[in-house]
Amino acid sequence: MMGAIARLGRMGIVTCQNIGQSGVFLARVVMQPPKWRQLFSLGSEQIYRVGVLSLIIVLLSALFIGMVVALQGYNILNKFGATTELGQMVAISVLRELGPVITALLFVGRACSSLTAEIGLMRATNQLDCMEIMSVDPLWRVIAPRFWAGLISLPLLTILFNVMAIYGGVLVGVEWLGVDGGSFWSNMQAAVSFRTDVVNGIIKSLVFAVVVTWIAVYQGYHAKPNSLGISRATTKTVVYSSLMILALDFVLTALMMGGW
Repeated sequence: MMGAIARLGRMGIVTCQNIGQSGVFLARVVMQPPKWRQLFSLGSEQIYRVGVLSLIIVLLSALFIGMVVALQGYNILNKFGATTELGQMVAISVLRELGPVITALLFVGRACSSLTAEIGLMRATNQLDCMEIMSVDPLWRVIAPRFWAGLISLPLLTILFNVMAIYGGVLVGVEWLGVDGGSFWSNMQAAVSFRTDVVNGIIKSLVFAVVVTWIAVYQGYHAKPNSLGISRATTKTVVYSSLMILALDFVLTALMMGGW
């Protein structure tokens, strides 16, 4: 019995240490003295790698998700003779929940796992140690550009996801199933609130961007310098980030809807 309590205590202490260490790590990254010219050069390259290269999978996923939502929504609304409300259903579902959450999950699988593996490999090949020997801070040179690139890229990808998903809903609802286009768009415009739906969705994506990019660069930076350590760090990035997205989505939705 005492052994189990002791193990539980050690796990709690280690967890608190990891949380504190990750918080200090984030503070050091965010509070780096800005060198705008060099940061722009390094950051633009990372935006291309984590943002632009993720664009195709995000847009294709958004198109099919919008089509599925429209098809399922039409079947439900048709039972009540309310198919003209299909545009409202598609837009609100995408803007409030599906856009921010699914884009973040796709971003984790495509970009964050790559960031962790790349930084972990730099740790395993002593590139980060060599930077420190040459008086180059790896937090500024390696971590900060990737962190800010993720923070910029994910909200933009979310906006593009929303647009493409709504277009997919139009293809199925209006072009295929024959819902009146005027009713589709007018009901959507009447129901969607810019502050409640659009802005809150972007706020969610910003929060997700901070958390998942933070997890990715932290796990890569502190990965054990071998193949097993890198693989474990990459797995932790995907698992922890996915769980945090879903948990934060619930918390943010409750706050935004006035549940608390």
